[in-house]
Amino acid sequence: MTSPLFLGIDTGGTYTDAVLYSESEGILASAKALTTRHDLAVGVAGAVETVLSEIGGATARIRLVSLSTTLATNALVEGQGGRAGLVMIGFSPEDLKRDGLAEALGSDPVIYLNGGHDVHGRETPLDLAPLEARLDELANDVAAVAIAGYFAVRNPAHEIAVRALIRERTALPVTCSHDLSSRLGGPRRALTTLLNARLISMVARLIDATSGYLGKRGITAPLMVVRGDGALISSDEALLRPIETILSGPAASLVGARHLTGLDNAVVSDIGGTTTDIAVLDGGHPRLDVEGATVGRYRTMVEAVAMHTFGLGGDSEVRLDEGGLDAGMTLGPRRLMPLSLAAHLWPQAVLPVLERQLRASYPGRQDGRFAVRTGLPDAMAAGLAPQEAALYDKLGLEPQPLDVVLSSTAQRATLDRLVSRGLVLISGFTPSDAMHVLGRQDQWNKQAARLGAEILARRKSGSGRAVADTPAMFAEQVSARLTRQSSEVVLSALMADQGMTGVDATTSTLIDRALSGTPGFVRFGVTLDRPLVALGASAPVHYPAIAAMLKVESFVPVHAGVANAVGAVVGQVRQTVTVFVTEPDEGRYAVNGGGERRMFKSRDDAFDCARQISTTEARAAAIRSGAESPVIELQEHIDMPLIEGLEKLIEARFSASASGRPRIASK
Repeated sequence: MTSPLFLGIDTGGTYTDAVLYSESEGILASAKALTTRHDLAVGVAGAVETVLSEIGGATARIRLVSLSTTLATNALVEGQGGRAGLVMIGFSPEDLKRDGLAEALGSDPVIYLNGGHDVHGRETPLDLAPLEARLDELANDVAAVAIAGYFAVRNPAHEIAVRALIRERTALPVTCSHDLSSRLGGPRRALTTLLNARLISMVARLIDATSGYLGKRGITAPLMVVRGDGALISSDEALLRPIETILSGPAASLVGARHLTGLDNAVVSDIGGTTTDIAVLDGGHPRLDVEGATVGRYRTMVEAVAMHTFGLGGDSEVRLDEGGLDAGMTLGPRRLMPLSLAAHLWPQAVLPVLERQLRASYPGRQDGRFAVRTGLPDAMAAGLAPQEAALYDKLGLEPQPLDVVLSSTAQRATLDRLVSRGLVLISGFTPSDAMHVLGRQDQWNKQAARLGAEILARRKSGSGRAVADTPAMFAEQVSARLTRQSSEVVLSALMADQGMTGVDATTSTLIDRALSGTPGFVRFGVTLDRPLVALGASAPVHYPAIAAMLKVESFVPVHAGVANAVGAVVGQVRQTVTVFVTEPDEGRYAVNGGGERRMFKSRDDAFDCARQISTTEARAAAIRSGAESPVIELQEHIDMPLIEGLEKLIEARFSASASGRPRIASK
C-alpha cells in the first residue's frame, strides 16, 4: 500500500523550491526553479514538475499541499507593496506620529472619522460622511483599504460598519484591525493593518498562481500556507490576513532545520537572495517574539518567530564608497537581479551593453546597471505621478541600461520610487555574480558576472587607485565582505535577543578585533553557545567561512537549500483567540473578544462566558484554517487586586489555543 504524499512549496525572492514528503519515508524528491515575478505560476510549475517527474504516480498520491513564502517579508524589507488607503476611526493626525505609522503611510491617503470606543467597548457616535465624500476618488486611487478603530479590539462595530460601506460602494479589498490582533495599541495596530492591505494583492497573486497550477495538474489536495510563527493556515485565511505570512519562509526554515538536523538548540541562519534571517531554536522550539514581529523598519502586532531579518543575501546590491583613500564596500539592503541571471535570461540585451561600457575610456556612474519591469498587472501602477509614469512607460520586460534610460540625476530618485512600488527591478553586480567569477556557482551566465566585476574593479578610490587589479580580486573582496557582514548580523541578532543594546557589532572595536583576528598583547575572540545551522541554496558556499570567523561548529543539512519547503509540510495548524473581561462600573462586567460584546452582573458568569467564547471561537478558527481534530488549551490571567479590602477587577484575559495537524484529502 502506497503512503500519502505531502507537497511543500516555498516561493522566495530568487528561487521557488518544492519537496515531496512522506511521513513514513521522509523526503523523496526536491527541486528548485527560478521565481518568476511576472507570473509566479511559472516558477511554481518548474519546481513542482521536477519533483513529480522523479516519483512515479506521485500526483494521485498527494493529499496536502503547503506553501511558505518570503515575498511578504521581502516586500516590507525593500519598502514595496501596493498603494493603500487608511481609514482611522476616533484617531487624530497626531496619532500618525507614533510607531512609524506616518513613515509607513508615505503619500498614501488617510481619512479620519469621528467615532471609536473606550476600553470597555462603549461607543462615541460614528460619522461616515467624510468617507462617503471620498469613496469614489479612493476607488480609483488605491489597491486596498485598511481600517483601524479606536479600541476596536474591545468593540469592532465601527470597523465592521466602515467595511460594509466600502464593500457596498467599491470592489476594493478591505482589512480591519480587529481581525489581525486582539492587543491594545491603536497606532501600531493601524500600522499592521496598513501593511496587511499593501500585501493583499501580492499574496493573492501567489496563492492564485499556485492553486491555478495545482488545478490544471489535477491536484485537489487542500492548500495551506505557513504563518509567521510556523503554524499553518488555509489559503483562504491567508488571503484575508496576508500580514500573517511575514516571516513565513523563515518560520518554515526553523521548523525544517529542526526536522533535518534533530538539534534542539541551535542558531539558525537562512541566507536567501534578499535577506539573511536569524533565529534561535531553544529546547526544540522556535523562540517567539510575543511583542510582535519586526521586519525592516516596522514592528508589527503579528506574533511570529523571534526572527531578525537583515537585508543581506546572495542578490544584495554591492555598493562602493569611493570617497576615501581606500574604496569601501557595503552589501545590501536592496536586492538586485544579478547580472549573471539577467544575461542568462536576456543575453542579447545585457552582454553587448556590458562590453560597450567596458570599452569606454572611463567608467560611468551607471555602468553595469539595468532596469526592467517586474511584469506586475497595470492595476499595481495606480496613482503614479506624471514623471513616474513617463519613466515607467520607457521601460519594458527586457533589461535596459541605466546610462540610456536616465537622462538626469533627478530621474534616479524617480526610478527608486518605481522600485519601491515593486514595479521595476534593478539589475547589477551582486555576491551571486562574485561566486560565478570565482567558480563557486555556475547556474547562470559567468561571462556577464566577469564583465560586471571588471567594470566595478576599474572604478577609482579617492587616492586614484583602482578598486581591484583583476575581476577575480574584486570578487574575492565581495566574498570577504559577505563573510564579515554575515558574521556581524549573526552577532547583532543574538546580542539583541539577550538585551545587549549597548553593543553594535558593526562598530565595536572589540568585536572588530575578534572577527579580524588582530594580533596584540591582548587578543579577543567571540563565539556562540550553540551550533550554527546554515540554510539556503548558497549556504554551502558562504557559511564554512562564516562559521570559521565565529569559531563555532556548523551544520549545513543535505537539504539545506529546500529547508523552507520541508518545514511547510511538517507543521501544524494553530489558532488562538483571546477574550477580555473588565468592570466598567461596580458590579457590571463587560466581556469583549471573539467578535462579541456582552454585559453581566455576575463576575463568575462573565468569566464562564469568556471561557466559552474563547474555546468555541479558537476551535472554529482552527477548523477554518484546516485543522483536522484541534486540541484546546486554555490559559487565564486575572488581574484583580485588593483595594481597601475589596477585590477590584482590572482585567481578565482568557486565551484559548486550538492546534492539530491539517486535514488531508481523501483518496
